[in-house]
Amino acid sequence: MTRVAPLILETPAEIGQQLATRILDGLDGARAAGRSYLLGCPGGRSAKPVYDALGALLAAAPRSIAHLVIVMMDEYVVETADGFAYVDPTAHFSCRRFAVEEIAAVLNAGLAEADRVPADAIWLPDPAAPEAYDGRIEAAGGIDLFLLASGASDGHVAFNPAGTSRGTRSHIVTLAIDTRRDNMKTFPAFRDLSEVPTHGVSVGVDTIARLSKSAAMIVWGRQKQLAFWYLTHGEHYDPAWPATVIFDCREPSLYADRAAAERTPEQTA
Repeated sequence: MTRVAPLILETPAEIGQQLATRILDGLDGARAAGRSYLLGCPGGRSAKPVYDALGALLAAAPRSIAHLVIVMMDEYVVETADGFAYVDPTAHFSCRRFAVEEIAAVLNAGLAEADRVPADAIWLPDPAAPEAYDGRIEAAGGIDLFLLASGASDGHVAFNPAGTSRGTRSHIVTLAIDTRRDNMKTFPAFRDLSEVPTHGVSVGVDTIARLSKSAAMIVWGRQKQLAFWYLTHGEHYDPAWPATVIFDCREPSLYADRAAAERTPEQTA
């Protein structure tokens, strides 16, 4: 448990470039060692500059990323007569759709087929047995780098809402209203809060802290000023703001842009 010094950059694109270079170095090292590289990935806006920058780097200097495993944090689910099930993977808000179209396709675009991320290398927690996700990740050696994002209004990380205990592992989550409102901004095709699913399957706080070898929290934009404040004024996990799990991660780092870092909550109020 430790305070994390932020790396403050001017723009989200610069954050993306820094992290993409870091990921590419990790991918090259894993390939040389003959092993997979597990990248923990959120869907949505926060990490998109990273995915875009990584795709550009790979297009400029192609190399094999067939050993990359995209470990998604969460997915929306719906309740059926047989229990919870994934939402339609073609839905505009589906995290699987995001992983396929806005992560894997972006990275693969400039690569030969044999060098691309395989279709079966996109992982999501299974709503029928969410706790098995932790075991799968652990058996694969852990996540080399977990990209993290903080909810703007409630500090949720993955789908874990305020109040989530430190020991929580992968599980079905009832989504908090603030999380659902934040996700309307993440997926602007939502026209009304009633269209946002009420449940998700998600990694837990302990999943992130225990199974990541390193973690990078990404906050950018004026809407993340409160998140930046929480993430720079603590030293241990605070269930009131679950993104503070970064304090409990191995090799933690915090990447912010100038807009997120320029004010304190007192000035923002």
